[in-house]
Amino acid sequence: MDKQNIHGQTLEAWIERHPALERIIRAEEVVWLNPKYRSFNDYKASLSLSLEDIKEAAARFRRFQPLIATLFPETADDDGLIESSIIQIPKMQSDLSKHYGVDLPGKLWVKADHELPIAGSIKARGGIYEVLKFAEHLALEHGLLQTSDDYSLLAGAGPCALFQQYGIMVGSTGNLGLSIGIMSAKLGFNVDVHMSADAKEWKKETLRSVGATVVQHTDDFSGAVAEGRKAAEADSHVYFVDDEWSRDLFMGYAVAALRIKKQLETARIQVDEAHPLFVYLPCGVGGGPGGVTFGLKQVFEDAVHCFFAEPTESPAMFLGLLTGMHEKVSVGDFGLSNHTVADGLAVGRPSGAVGKIIEKMVSGMYTVRDEHLYQLLRQLMDAEEMYLEPSALAGFPGPYNLIGTAAGKEYLKQQGLDEEKFANATHLLWGTGGSMVPDDVRQADDQIARKK
Repeated sequence: MDKQNIHGQTLEAWIERHPALERIIRAEEVVWLNPKYRSFNDYKASLSLSLEDIKEAAARFRRFQPLIATLFPETADDDGLIESSIIQIPKMQSDLSKHYGVDLPGKLWVKADHELPIAGSIKARGGIYEVLKFAEHLALEHGLLQTSDDYSLLAGAGPCALFQQYGIMVGSTGNLGLSIGIMSAKLGFNVDVHMSADAKEWKKETLRSVGATVVQHTDDFSGAVAEGRKAAEADSHVYFVDDEWSRDLFMGYAVAALRIKKQLETARIQVDEAHPLFVYLPCGVGGGPGGVTFGLKQVFEDAVHCFFAEPTESPAMFLGLLTGMHEKVSVGDFGLSNHTVADGLAVGRPSGAVGKIIEKMVSGMYTVRDEHLYQLLRQLMDAEEMYLEPSALAGFPGPYNLIGTAAGKEYLKQQGLDEEKFANATHLLWGTGGSMVPDDVRQADDQIARKK
């Protein structure tokens, strides 16, 4: 790191403007409140996307449910719905309160996206949605489908022959590649997944086993995406799924908000100003947590408070929002390695498009050390017999950051959330991945965690 020239300024000048940088560049755990956070009504009219766009995406998902149930029998009992449950974790809440030395009022839940059908991560919702939308576009364009049809007909020989004429490409650290690869291959597309150096070997093998081509890179996530984009541009019959900015991915993720609303109502959980909802989301390039946050704000407005969590060595979105430079800044600019056990979050540069959409929606950011992720993995296994891959544990310190740090307490004060309102809060940790992890990898994670 050139201390005298980081985007035209010295490191000292950067720290003077953004004091949190001093601890960020030391790879310490940091809690930061977003000074651009605003009431939803202040910017709602200026947004280029709306609740109607989310409802449109939800309707497309519903049209595809008969096809999904046909192609993936494990979803048949839910009529082809790709969704996860919300799970209360009282034992983990008790253990965490003891660990952090502060009692958390309210209820602690996990949004179990690690159990999402087909691809076992939050990416299953966004990635699969984009593939389905492209398939629908092709089938409609070639007269093989009408939106009033039973979409299970797309499993037939005619649509499959059409899809075989096209390729789909994506750059990924792993989980997005799984969702794109599994669904694309099942429909008949030729699919290439450009994998970053951080990608786990088991994810590459899973992709190969379903017929996807894995293109390995020695570069990080941004490099893999750039190479994938370049390769796709050379062939008009190749569709590129752009994790750094895709409206369709974003909308697929946002649909989760409509599902969450229904699940909370079923569980008789009230969400309003006096009963706030706090959501804690692991963040990589930003599309998944950004889309979810966008959807939640459309549904719950100021009653929901969203915080993003990143590894201490890979705080890409954190730096993008903190500096206001978005995709123009990378973790390497400030001497951070981008090496973390949280492979799904190992992103050096955030999505600028997503960052600009959600920069007034995100309540704050915090970072988590790898050692802390392993400690949380062990605690969750012991308390609830629930396994999440390390990156999915990043959200878990969030509730305790609110009540155990000066920044967190300041946020509650700023938002007028007194003890009574906070006692009525619901805390939702987003379990972003884990069910597809092979047993030997789980056992290795558990062994490492118990040595920490």
